[in-house]
Amino acid sequence: MTRVLFVCMGNICRSPMAEGLARQRWAERLPGVQVDSAGTGDWHRGQPPDARAVSVAAAHGVDLSTLRARQCTVADAQRFDLILCADQDNLDAVRRLLGPRAEGRCDLLLRYAGIAGAHDVPDPYFGDVSAFEQVFALLRDAIDAIGQRLQSR
Repeated sequence: MTRVLFVCMGNICRSPMAEGLARQRWAERLPGVQVDSAGTGDWHRGQPPDARAVSVAAAHGVDLSTLRARQCTVADAQRFDLILCADQDNLDAVRRLLGPRAEGRCDLLLRYAGIAGAHDVPDPYFGDVSAFEQVFALLRDAIDAIGQRLQSR
C-alpha cells in the first residue's frame, strides 16, 4: 500500500483537485494507492473545496463534493509515504512542520511528476474560473505522470 498526500495552502483549491483527480484516474490502475489532501494553513478547516474548483472538476467528471479541508499534521509524516506540495512555500512549510520525518517523503508535485520547466502549481484562488481550468489541466497531466511513475515502482 502506498499513501500519497497532496498539499497546498488552504486545502480548498489545488490539493483537493489533485486528490480528486488521483482518486478518479488511479482507481483501476493503482488500487493499492491511497490519496488524501491537506493544507498548511488552518483557515478553511472543515470547509468544502472552493466552489470554482468543485465546478471545474465536475465539468470533467471529477467529484470533489465529499472532500473537506484539513490542516497537515505531524502524524501525516507517519501516515503517508509521499507528500507532494503545490509550491515551494508549502513544501518549505511541510518540511518545517515535519522536520527530519519529512526526509525523502516530500517533493514538489510538478517536479515529482517530471513536468519539464514547471515548478509551482499556480494558486487559482484570486483568479476566475479560467485560472481553475488551467490548474486543473496542469494537475491532470501531473497526476497521470505520477500514476505512471508509481505504477513502474
